[in-house]
Amino acid sequence: MHTYEAHPYKAPEPSGFAEVSTTPPLHEVEAERVGLTDTASHHATTDSYVAAPEAPAAVPNAGGGIFPDQLPADQAMPDPSAPPAAGWESSARLNQNYTFDTFVIGQSNRFAHAAAFAVSESPANAYNPLFIYGDSGLGKTHLLHAIGHYAKHLYPSLRVRYVNSEEFTNDFINSIRDDEGSSFKQIYRNVDMLLIDDIQFLAGKEHTQEEFFHTFNALHNHQKQVVITSDLPPKQLTGFAERMRSRFEWGLITDVQPPELETRIAILRKKAQSESLNVPDDVMEYIASHITANIRELEGALIRVTAFASLNKQQVDLSLAEVVLKDLITDAGGAEITAAQVLATTAAYFDVSIDDLRSKSRTRTLTNARQIAMYLLRELTDMSLPRIGQELGGRDHTTVMHAVRKVSAQMPERHVTFNQVTELTNKIKQDQRQNR
Repeated sequence: MHTYEAHPYKAPEPSGFAEVSTTPPLHEVEAERVGLTDTASHHATTDSYVAAPEAPAAVPNAGGGIFPDQLPADQAMPDPSAPPAAGWESSARLNQNYTFDTFVIGQSNRFAHAAAFAVSESPANAYNPLFIYGDSGLGKTHLLHAIGHYAKHLYPSLRVRYVNSEEFTNDFINSIRDDEGSSFKQIYRNVDMLLIDDIQFLAGKEHTQEEFFHTFNALHNHQKQVVITSDLPPKQLTGFAERMRSRFEWGLITDVQPPELETRIAILRKKAQSESLNVPDDVMEYIASHITANIRELEGALIRVTAFASLNKQQVDLSLAEVVLKDLITDAGGAEITAAQVLATTAAYFDVSIDDLRSKSRTRTLTNARQIAMYLLRELTDMSLPRIGQELGGRDHTTVMHAVRKVSAQMPERHVTFNQVTELTNKIKQDQRQNR
């Protein structure tokens, strides 16, 4: 591992980026909340800011590898011995389960992992910004949190903030509504490392993009680290101004691919170990051979098998796995499962309407049905947490996260929950096969 000489963290003088716009009216930005903007009807924003200078050339890596071997003289590292920044532990919003130790490395993600590790070791000096793209459920969010955790471990005084695009949008809109624009800027421009997830959901949100544009400029110009994830590379993002896409390309762009068989098996072993599950190798190989595209569905299949065994006091073996997963494992040619399909099937199963699922009602029946719908949307589709919340009445992504965790925890313990999830999954998969 490379070592660096510690220096007090000192930002250079800002230059080159001038804001010439004013705060937009509240009624114009309210429509940009997640769930209210039809991104397909929007176009890239008009450039209304003073043009920024080109990004500085990257410092050559003397060692030839991915880790930087030499830091520019004017780019001092944060002081590792400095005390933690007051108040920034909670605002970092980091998931304690997502660290480099719990991340399984394979050929599909090795370069992205190495780049993420390098950024953690040398914030704003390795690759800035770091842009990671790939399909949902492949570990991008895990890497974001891992970067934040390890960077704070190395540099306790580092001010880190993780945020997804939904939270950024809502924070921006709320700051305008509450006339707290300066507070918003203090929060987002006073960090040393900004980790922003699912940037693609800012597409078409003109005012929010402009604010992020300035936030990005302010951070980059002060040599603060920015890490961004997306489902597509910058050049393929639609609904973004060219000036925004070009900034995404200033640093390093890397991707994560669906895991190969060996990595899928390793992921299952790691999951079994973390959950203290006793699962034979042939069962893990069976699951890994049939669930190929999504890590969430892969781990969900493992939990389903072990939950069934626990509820029925049976040993986990291959024959049991084949029975439990027979309707989960479908031909690769099956039609894509949609949110509409999941919600319609769930509503019919619980004898409620889709409007009921989306309503604010918190009766026991509706709450249970809604949480199971959230779990199924997370397991059976590639939808992000914010998008699932949007489908269920505009709920916050943390509500969805709570529902997914609750249902997952109940499955090995409650026959009713296990049967509801299994029967709904089977019905949805059967409809999927019929729609081929």
